Amino acid sequence: MGKQEQAAISPTRAENYSEWYQQVVKAADLAETSPVRGCMVIKPWGYAIWENIRQALDGMFKAAGVKNAYFPLFIPLEFLEREAEHVEGFAKECAVVTHHRLEAKDGRLVPAGELTEPLVVRPTSETIIGESFSRWVKSYRDLPVLINQWANVVRWEMRTRIFLRTSEFLWQEGHTVHADAAEAMELARHMLNLYEKLATDYLAIPVIKGNKSDSERFPGAVETFCIEAMMQDRKALQAGTSHFLGQNFARASKILFQSEQGKEELAWTTSWGVSTRLIGGLIMCHADDDGMIMPPAIAPAHVVLLPIFKKDSDRETVMAYTDTLAARLREKQYMGRPVGVEIDTRDIGGARGWEWIKKGIPLRVEIGPKDIEKQSVFVGRRDMGHREKMSVPTDRFVEDIADTLAAVQHTLYQRALEFRAAHTVTIDDKKAFYDFFTPQNTDMPEIHGGFALSPWCRDPACEAAIKDDLSVTIRCLPHDEALRGADAGSCVCCGKTAKGRAVFAKAY
Repeated sequence: MGKQEQAAISPTRAENYSEWYQQVVKAADLAETSPVRGCMVIKPWGYAIWENIRQALDGMFKAAGVKNAYFPLFIPLEFLEREAEHVEGFAKECAVVTHHRLEAKDGRLVPAGELTEPLVVRPTSETIIGESFSRWVKSYRDLPVLINQWANVVRWEMRTRIFLRTSEFLWQEGHTVHADAAEAMELARHMLNLYEKLATDYLAIPVIKGNKSDSERFPGAVETFCIEAMMQDRKALQAGTSHFLGQNFARASKILFQSEQGKEELAWTTSWGVSTRLIGGLIMCHADDDGMIMPPAIAPAHVVLLPIFKKDSDRETVMAYTDTLAARLREKQYMGRPVGVEIDTRDIGGARGWEWIKKGIPLRVEIGPKDIEKQSVFVGRRDMGHREKMSVPTDRFVEDIADTLAAVQHTLYQRALEFRAAHTVTIDDKKAFYDFFTPQNTDMPEIHGGFALSPWCRDPACEAAIKDDLSVTIRCLPHDEALRGADAGSCVCCGKTAKGRAVFAKAY
């Protein structure tokens, strides 16, 4: 057997998954840490992913009748105090502004001008938006109100990781008001379906939809719906949530309306959101030991053209051919947007191709004098090995570009789906359950860990015991009847009669 080829990313996933993740972020030039502890700088290649997520979701929201708006970054402390469960859920993560100016003292700037009431830097906006809704809504004729905002939020984290958990991150948060519970519940479920569509059709990430358990529910919500994805280390990532808030926040914010019968009633509200955490999910779901792999539907660009010429006399011909090809490709569309083309003319040898492999661009196209003679291009797909390149007639490459990108997209989704299937098991026995999440107890640790579909009695004490023993949580109570199982037998923890199966996993 020949010498094994060295991977571009060191360490590899198998050697140190956590550090591998950090190195992929760096190699793909997606983001970097900032001078502010726990915060990140999202670089252009990484921010372009967020822009594409935003464009896709924004179109879905607007098709559902949602309007965009913007609300203050600062929230009066007393607004959060109105909803006790909500403030308790976020209290430890809140950043608080207590002063409104700086003064020079002993050569340093120190806070001065103490505020009469502290302001909380937005951890989420239910309370401040609820105050606006209380003024906007007076009659059933004002309903429903469907609002979304694209914003940043701050949740003060002790242990941070770029994209996955930072003190400041970007997200969208939707907030709606309804005249009845059924309409609000339907809206919350519809938004969950849109998040599923984003994950599957754009991010190429298969997800399981479900309800959160009571302990994992959003603070102050009646029901929290979620989508859960499996990463390549077999941990779960919560990829989006939608909350039916009942009348809890309407009561706290006094969102009242006059019904058709002339009676004053409390409104019903929802909230829902996804964040830049999705970019972390993209990395952990699709990247390999050579770097990032971008699903074409969300990629910052689809194709990079790499002109090659060893003699200056070939430059003009090769560049003219390259520019013409770029123009032809940009006239094509994939998933509702023009094909994105980069042209890299840097003279850095083989490092140029490797940089694009690490960045994860779906297609790499080499163009040299010999290719031009044959009216062809040399194409490498990022979903294949870096040596698996092929010569393709230029005209055919242009005409088939959308189909080629769709094939890459499909491959990535199927690969992730098969990985999840291989590491999702049905476990009814407590010892087998504990062994599954404690691989050092078994002879074959490489096949252990992932999603366990196991019966649960719905007793929070069993959920807490499993979390304390294994750091395993209930990710969701799946909506899919085939996963949930009406007759699930005995609880995997206590042995009492179960009320269906839950998805158990270690998680980010």
